[in-house]
Amino acid sequence: MPNMDGYTALKGIREICDTPVIMLSARVDEVDKLKGFDLGIDDYVTKPFSPKELMARIKAHTKRTIGGETLSAGNIVLDNKAHILTIDGEEVDITSTQYELLVLFLKNQGIALSREKIIENVFGYEYEADDRTIDAHIKLLRKKLGKYNNSIKTIRKVGYKFIYED
Repeated sequence: MPNMDGYTALKGIREICDTPVIMLSARVDEVDKLKGFDLGIDDYVTKPFSPKELMARIKAHTKRTIGGETLSAGNIVLDNKAHILTIDGEEVDITSTQYELLVLFLKNQGIALSREKIIENVFGYEYEADDRTIDAHIKLLRKKLGKYNNSIKTIRKVGYKFIYED
């Protein structure tokens, strides 16, 4: 990393959120791995690595992280065990893509997410979509959020940010 080392970046990440972190490093010494774990990484992968193995690790951490949680922002509640969205106590029917978008937003409240970042997290790195595809999904999700539709903010020339507004 050109501007800071991975440990410094990790400290910054841990100050603002507890999202899973997998450290990719050329350092193979046990002391380096242990330092990463002491600072809060969830997994450590040494270079060279298999992209398929890395994707499997990412999926495993993602499932474990959101598997049993309930994510919420005010009256918007996602039950990850039941895979259900409720708004003001009423169940709302949404597609799996809308659900994954909302998971991403609730886990990153207040953080501006680029369209590219959204595509990577919701559809995967290999998915080929243009910005308009994401815009269309966001438009449909806003509809489902009803009176809370303004919680998804458009950040001009960047993407979107979720800030709960009652």
